[in-house]
Amino acid sequence: MSRYDFSTIEKKWQSSWDKDNAFETKNDTEKEKYYVLEMFPYPSGKLHMGHVRNYSIGDVLARFKKMKGYNVLHPMGWDSFGLPAENAAIKHGIHPNKWTWENIEEMRNQLKELGISYDWNREVATCHPDYYKWTQWIFLQMYKNGLAYKKKYPVNWCPSCETVLANEQVVGGLCERCDTAVGKKDLSQWYFKITDYADELLEDIEKLKGWPEKVKIMQKNWIGKSTGAEMSFNIDGFEEKLDIFTTRPDTICGVTYMVLAPEHPYVQKLAKGTENEESVTKFKEKLQHMSEIERTSTTVEKEGVFLGRYAINPVNGKKIPIYIANYVLMDYGTGAIMAVPAHDERDFEFAKKYNLDIIPVIEPKDMKLDENMECAYTGEGIMINSGDFNGTDSKEGIEKMVNFLEEEGLGKKTINFRLRDWLISRQRYWGTPIPVVYCDDCGTVPVEEKDLPLELPTDVVFSGKGKSPLTTSESFMYTSCPKCGKKAKRETDTMDTFVDSSWYFLRYADPKNDLEIFSKEMADYWMQVDQYIGGVEHAILHLLYARFFTKVLSKLGYCSDSEPFENLLTQGMVLKDGAKMSKSKGNVVSPKEIIEKYGADTARTFILFAAPPERDLEWSDAGVEGCFRFLNRVWRVVDELKNIDSSKDRELTREDKQLNYMIHNTIKRVSEDIEERFNFNTAISATMELINEVYKYKDLDGEKNEKLLKEALETIVVLLAPFAPHMTEELWSILGNETSVHEASWPTYDKNAIIKDEVEIVVQVNGKVRDKIVVAANMSKEDMEKEAMSNEKIAGLIAEKNIIKVIAIPKKLVNIVVK
Repeated sequence: MSRYDFSTIEKKWQSSWDKDNAFETKNDTEKEKYYVLEMFPYPSGKLHMGHVRNYSIGDVLARFKKMKGYNVLHPMGWDSFGLPAENAAIKHGIHPNKWTWENIEEMRNQLKELGISYDWNREVATCHPDYYKWTQWIFLQMYKNGLAYKKKYPVNWCPSCETVLANEQVVGGLCERCDTAVGKKDLSQWYFKITDYADELLEDIEKLKGWPEKVKIMQKNWIGKSTGAEMSFNIDGFEEKLDIFTTRPDTICGVTYMVLAPEHPYVQKLAKGTENEESVTKFKEKLQHMSEIERTSTTVEKEGVFLGRYAINPVNGKKIPIYIANYVLMDYGTGAIMAVPAHDERDFEFAKKYNLDIIPVIEPKDMKLDENMECAYTGEGIMINSGDFNGTDSKEGIEKMVNFLEEEGLGKKTINFRLRDWLISRQRYWGTPIPVVYCDDCGTVPVEEKDLPLELPTDVVFSGKGKSPLTTSESFMYTSCPKCGKKAKRETDTMDTFVDSSWYFLRYADPKNDLEIFSKEMADYWMQVDQYIGGVEHAILHLLYARFFTKVLSKLGYCSDSEPFENLLTQGMVLKDGAKMSKSKGNVVSPKEIIEKYGADTARTFILFAAPPERDLEWSDAGVEGCFRFLNRVWRVVDELKNIDSSKDRELTREDKQLNYMIHNTIKRVSEDIEERFNFNTAISATMELINEVYKYKDLDGEKNEKLLKEALETIVVLLAPFAPHMTEELWSILGNETSVHEASWPTYDKNAIIKDEVEIVVQVNGKVRDKIVVAANMSKEDMEKEAMSNEKIAGLIAEKNIIKVIAIPKKLVNIVVK
């Protein structure tokens, strides 16, 4: 018997698939399509176990659907722009282009070693000019349609690195790269007007039937639609009014102070000349070193400074102090709030700290409230301390107060969104250049479409400091104006890498097209993506931006679908010792090591068997060993029985029927587990049970039904093909098949075969199992009782005993209660 030489087998079939272009996808529009896509990776150079899990899940679906007769699109590419490549250039003196393409080459080879069935003819890389030409083209369509604009806005600024930082790069007020205190700096930057699509993005979440509920909730919260009132407060001794937005106009009589975001344009004007001016300036400087994430954290102490000014409540005329505080951001609403400490937890905490009034205006029906409240009451109730509105139910009070404000010209009903426009400017080199020039005469002028791609120059200097490295390239910086032909300067910011990944799934439909972004025919055939797979960490930004881009392109007539992904699977993390694998924790398991020791099929089988895909997976060396032993058992039994004569047929014996039942029941279970539930772990488990049954059957005394045994072996190989593609390809060949197992049709089960004529039932005496007997599947309770009590072993146990009662459960058990 030959041994399972996984290393030779896997190299053999990878070479064969490569040579034969085995996974190439044809644009056969007559055939029903299935588009499965895993989120493409950043080419860091090494696959990790999270990658292995993600891509193995997608590959099972791709191979399964192909065997089911679908025209399957299963592409791969590279989200290849980004800061790590630039950092490598600074640290090692390697050009980002060279570093990136070397990493792509290495990771492509690793994916091929895993046997993932990608159509490499459709490979895209976001850093390739053939791709980012169309990213720039999308920018121009956004610009022409009023969806791309430039404005000044304060950003996180590291004075040491001399660069802009995202909120996530500010840790404890410090730059994550150099630990320098981060401040704020006004920069003129490019934005996409995603807020124009806020309502549509929110409403269409209801269309996402195949998305996890938690992801849909996260998107709803991020968009953050809220209905309320916009109103203006006069400021004592100040000409301009203070606009606020509130979702709780029913609480306006409970306002005891106002709060402005420290970045609000009124702050310096209001503080100027007051005794508070210096403390306000110091407080603003302090907050420059806090990220927005930290400022809005529920655990951060609420802090503020009095501006020395008062606002006038437009409803009751009361003078109320104006503060700036860390917990109010300029990004939400108007950057100013009316504070109602009796009914808002943050306001309550702030009011207690600074000894400000607390006036309850909503009272629950079963409790009396006064200024000595111990915590904020945020529920519904009856309005109190609200003049003419006293006694009104608070839900009705919202509407009534809004009507009053509108009648009196004090405010209006309005809708607000948490969602802000998307800042796409990055002061980086390794990104898509923004196709805009600045002319002294013509102003901002977009590059003409015929001149795309606007390519990245190579004559740049990487210092990691100062402005974008593009400013160091004279060949790039200076150009002529597309309108007037005079001297002009190029935009030196590049685009956020999320822009590149917001449309790549559409390019896969027609990746070689150099005349248009993609043909509408191909986009309409392949889209939507039937199954999208990736980590839940992308639940908001990437998925929201991808939805936004698809809606824009659909509205402009380039594709029909306005939603990109019909179904979404967010796979869990791969853990070891209860923690996510990371170098810092020293718990990383390298896919390369596992493949070298056990083979790619074992790595794939384990990672799919260890847990359902949506749950976190705990790495287990013993589990890997177990999967390796299982594949060896499959290999041995097929290799041992490969030459059986399957031409002989006979009427099925009891043992034959049991094996036949297992064959067809396993086909049913595995098919449903893959197609309906993505329970790959139980699909593999079902196949393990069938293998056990085959071993049991072959070791029985007497002649075997070799035709049935051959069917069992072929069924096992085909059912395992999506999970362990190399070994099953070899075994399929060993069994005498000349075509690929991955070209075979997925088996169907015989409904009659899974209806058992006979079943094994348990016989208990006083609840303890004493024997097992085989009876007709449709046997009545009475006949089951007779059969059990006539059993020789059972009869001996109950002889001379008083039978109290007999309990019979069809197809399961008989319990004889004796005394």
